[in-house]
Amino acid sequence: MAAGLRLEKTHKHPTLLLAGETLMLDLCGGVWLPEHRTLIVSDLHLEKGSSYAARTGQFLPPYDTRETLACLHEAVTRHDPARVVALGDSFHDDRGPERMEPGDRAMVAALQEGRDWVWIAGNHDAAVSEGVGGRYADALTLGGLVLRHEPSAEPVIGEIAGHLHPCGKVAMRGRAVRRRCFVTNGTRLVMPAFGAYAGGLNVRDRAIEGLFPNGFTAHLLGDGRVFAIGRAQLARD
Repeated sequence: MAAGLRLEKTHKHPTLLLAGETLMLDLCGGVWLPEHRTLIVSDLHLEKGSSYAARTGQFLPPYDTRETLACLHEAVTRHDPARVVALGDSFHDDRGPERMEPGDRAMVAALQEGRDWVWIAGNHDAAVSEGVGGRYADALTLGGLVLRHEPSAEPVIGEIAGHLHPCGKVAMRGRAVRRRCFVTNGTRLVMPAFGAYAGGLNVRDRAIEGLFPNGFTAHLLGDGRVFAIGRAQLARD
C-alpha cells in the first residue's frame, strides 16, 4: 500500500466468522475453510486473452491462464485442500477449455488429483460441463455456507459469491491506492476476482453497495498484508 495511508492492518490471512463457519481470507484472493479443508476461489477467467484474440483480433499477452494457475498452485500447495471450489466464470467463455495449452491442461489435472474439485457455473461459462475434470454445480452448500457465483438480490445468511470483482480505493494526502478486495458485513461475503486479467468494480458502485445497505468492511489485498477498511474511508473512482 502507498506510504502515508493510515489503514488498519490485519493479519496476513485474517479470519472471519460467517454463519458460524470460520473463514480465512487468503492474501492470494481465495477463502480457506479450515474445518472443511476447502479452498474457494472466484472468477479465474482462464483463457481471457485467447478469447479477446478470437473475438476481436485484439492480441493480449497469452500468459493469463498460466499466471492464474501458478497463483492457484501456490495456494493449493500451501493449504493442501481436500476440496477446491471455483465460484464461476472460471473460463472467460464456454470454449475456453478448447483453447487451453496442453501444459495448462496438465496443471489443472495435477491440481485436481486426489481432490474434490467443484466448478460452479458462472455467467461467462455456464455451458462448460466437460473436458476439464472435476464436477459441476449451480451452487454448493457447506455447513452454514451457500456458495454461488452471483450474489442474491435479497440477503442470504452465509452466502459467499463472486461475479462483481470488487476493488477498494483509498485516497489520502493526494495519493490513492486501488486494490482487489473481499467485501462483507458479517452476514454475506463477496470475493475478489482471482484471474490475472480480471478487471475490478469499485465497492462504492451501486451494484455492490446495494448488497450491503447497512454498511460493510472491505478487506484490501495489500503488499504482504490484508487491510480492513470501513465503507466511509473508501473513495469512488
